Amino acid sequence: MRKDININVHHLTRVEGHGNILVDVKNGSIEECTWQVPESPRFFEAMIRGRHYSEVARITSRICGICSVGHTLASVKATETACGITITEQARKMRTILKHAENFDSHVLHVGVLVAPDLLGAPSVFPLVASHGPVVATVLRLKRLGHEWGSVIGGRTTHPTTVIPGGFSKMLTIEELTELKEKILASVDDINTLVSTVASLAPNIPVFDRPTEYLAVSSDQEYGLYDGFIQTMMPDGSKERFPVSDYKSVTNEYLSPNSTAKFARHNLASYAAGALSRFNNNYEQLHGEARKVAKALGMESMVCNPYMNSAAQIIECVHSVYESLRLIDELIEDPAYDANQKAVEPLHFGTGASAVEVPRGILFHEYTYDKEGICVGGNCIIPTNQNHGNIQLDFDKLVPELLEAEKTEEEMTLALEMLVRSYDPCISCSTHYLDVRFKK
Repeated sequence: MRKDININVHHLTRVEGHGNILVDVKNGSIEECTWQVPESPRFFEAMIRGRHYSEVARITSRICGICSVGHTLASVKATETACGITITEQARKMRTILKHAENFDSHVLHVGVLVAPDLLGAPSVFPLVASHGPVVATVLRLKRLGHEWGSVIGGRTTHPTTVIPGGFSKMLTIEELTELKEKILASVDDINTLVSTVASLAPNIPVFDRPTEYLAVSSDQEYGLYDGFIQTMMPDGSKERFPVSDYKSVTNEYLSPNSTAKFARHNLASYAAGALSRFNNNYEQLHGEARKVAKALGMESMVCNPYMNSAAQIIECVHSVYESLRLIDELIEDPAYDANQKAVEPLHFGTGASAVEVPRGILFHEYTYDKEGICVGGNCIIPTNQNHGNIQLDFDKLVPELLEAEKTEEEMTLALEMLVRSYDPCISCSTHYLDVRFKK
């Protein structure tokens, strides 16, 4: 059936930042199908120039209020590489637990508050308070857990204060670790409730398949989050690894006329980052309890439906809980554990890069310091700007399929909105480009 469709979503709701969806179909022919990013650009790379190495993470953590733990960790790791610093194994474990806290906190918010309304046919989470009150209460309790979990380690979970180059300004005591363990253990019933709820709603997740390249941190020691190599996974299942120092040759940023954020590509025209990419790359290293959830959701690497990113986030929540409990136990049982250890001092100053997984995907930071430890240049590549190109190519495949299925304009609009929301984009964080034209 040939028809006219006009979709103009200005500032998509239930995402961070501003993004527009434009689709124009005339007499059955697609004349425009565009994912636009009009968000004003921000210039954090310029803000850090002239700053002492000890200040940089404090500034770059402000790139995002949701992923500020990840930006802090990426920042101090890049600084440590530039300064020849190797932190203690105890500090590394503590940072990994903090990273799990951020992912857990953000994933619970995204799935329970921003995605759930789509799966339940509601315009927002507020009507669900009346119709699904106990589930909403469960989500809020878990969200509070994530916040407290991150705050006790980081000093605060938004823009943490205790993570510094060389380690921590304050490590948790054994007593504090024990209290955190008990708090996480007490949440297991709520986590199981959330998993059951998502499993019951899984049939409402749209069916859509577009194989792409998947990019994530990968490590031989653990499910890639805090540290590791850059790994790509192709649609045929083949994988390739790169050292973090080669991140520019993997990301290959370029400009799009539809976006104030740069796009990225590697082997294909685009690649995906995020929970689904981590799941596909690191499935075998998921905790056993998380793999049970994946099996219940019918997921096993590899999954090529971008809508399933939200399901992968729930799997990661379970993984973060059990992995953090394991790491906490290791710290508590370590006879050499030192809560008063001092941060490691720099050996030299130079250039260093890092990669950390944040809720929305792989994040890169790189800095150069002069001989006085003053930053003379930096670069940040945000997960969402790595996903913009993939969202556009998803649109290019999805819209014709929706037309073929004779979906209404309202159904098409919802499907496109849900697709963008499934990526859990942090749009304003990704805008680092401004085209200035001087008229003479």
